[in-house]
Amino acid sequence: MTTRIEHDFLGERHIPANVYYGIQTLRAMENFAITGIPIKNEPLFVQALAYVKKGAALANKELGVLPANIADAIVAACDRVASGEFDDQFLTDMIQGGAGTSVNMNANEVIANVALEMMGHQKGDYDYCHPNNHVNCSQSTNDAYPTAFRIALNNKLVGYRQALGALADAFAQKGEEFKNVLKMGRTQLQDAVPMSMGDEFHAFATNLREELLRIDDSRRLISEINMGATAIGTGVNTPPGYAGLVTQHLRQVTGLDLLLAGDLIEATYDTGAYVQLSGVLKRTAVKLSKICNDLRLLSSGPRTGLNEINLPALQPGSSIMPGKVNPVIPEVVNQTAFYVAGADLTVTMAAEAGQLQLNVMEPVISFALFTSISYLTNACHTLRDKCVLGITANAAHAANMVYNSIGIVTQLNPVLGYEASASIAKEALATGKSVHDIAVTERGLLTQAKWDEIFTFENLIRPVFIQ
Repeated sequence: MTTRIEHDFLGERHIPANVYYGIQTLRAMENFAITGIPIKNEPLFVQALAYVKKGAALANKELGVLPANIADAIVAACDRVASGEFDDQFLTDMIQGGAGTSVNMNANEVIANVALEMMGHQKGDYDYCHPNNHVNCSQSTNDAYPTAFRIALNNKLVGYRQALGALADAFAQKGEEFKNVLKMGRTQLQDAVPMSMGDEFHAFATNLREELLRIDDSRRLISEINMGATAIGTGVNTPPGYAGLVTQHLRQVTGLDLLLAGDLIEATYDTGAYVQLSGVLKRTAVKLSKICNDLRLLSSGPRTGLNEINLPALQPGSSIMPGKVNPVIPEVVNQTAFYVAGADLTVTMAAEAGQLQLNVMEPVISFALFTSISYLTNACHTLRDKCVLGITANAAHAANMVYNSIGIVTQLNPVLGYEASASIAKEALATGKSVHDIAVTERGLLTQAKWDEIFTFENLIRPVFIQ
């Protein structure tokens, strides 16, 4: 293999001549074999790193800190990196020590070497464009990494929000489809009072649509950046006006409404926005898991369960029981939710582990949030496409369970009073007789006409007060 020699203050190393990363990336690859998942697997993160470097180069050029030819080459290189052309060169593990220094240097080295080639020089000929002196000019890992992280999170949340919104819309669609299906509502897994299956599914949609607003809140929170803070927030090694100018350029480059933090020292160590976002992800995961629990219960059977709905049959459910079909999509979404809940604890512990002017645990926070968003996005698509859109209702069976239930006796409270209604329920439970037969036929407590008035479909799902 043809190599080139690069050096850092620890010594020299041979780097494959054809790669765009350099010696510090190589050291990171050797030192951090943790997840086996390199940052190239998060292309929006790679893109955001390029955006940060481009914004910095533009600001440094404008302030006269970088020569125009070098700044222009860096900007052009950043555009190519942002397009995904060099994703395969971002090989640092997602979890690494050093507060993200390895990721930052991976970006610096790749961009420097791309720029060098565009300037007519060889990779590694850093006299003309240096990873630290030029690409990392006016920056530290401690402002470049979190700024890129927040940009990537913002963009990644767009896709997640779309997936969650589409899932909520699918539940709303089913709500409309099932609006005339009568069923029994249940509390504590016991018969409660009648309702429309359409209302049940519409409530699922409402439950998830609430989370769209929480995502929007989180996006605003992570739009505050500390670019220009450099090492600890004092702005060491930056020219006057740099922080505001680089933020302005980043707004233009990214199209995001980024805001420079008012206190850069606080912003450099604070990870509260990540804790907030992680909590929002967990909250949504918990809601999704609860809904999936309901879908599994409502489809249980087919002969000995509730059997009110049918989920799409996707695969055989057993290696020993012929004909068995399992609710595999709700099950996989349940498991995804469990992962997200665990990742939230990871973010919590990592955020708490900050010390003094920096939190060095941000890489594991990024891994936890990126994976949680990816998995929830996939879960929303999967639940919508492979389950919700194909759900059908067993309307006659669901209605029959309502009229045979004891729970409908609650409708008689305003007419007969609680004590008489409870007596009817007790006898119905003991004898297996229907509420109708006991109240109307045997005891004559109300007429058939009154019964019919109380137990219309509309009054069962939209009850009005009848005495």
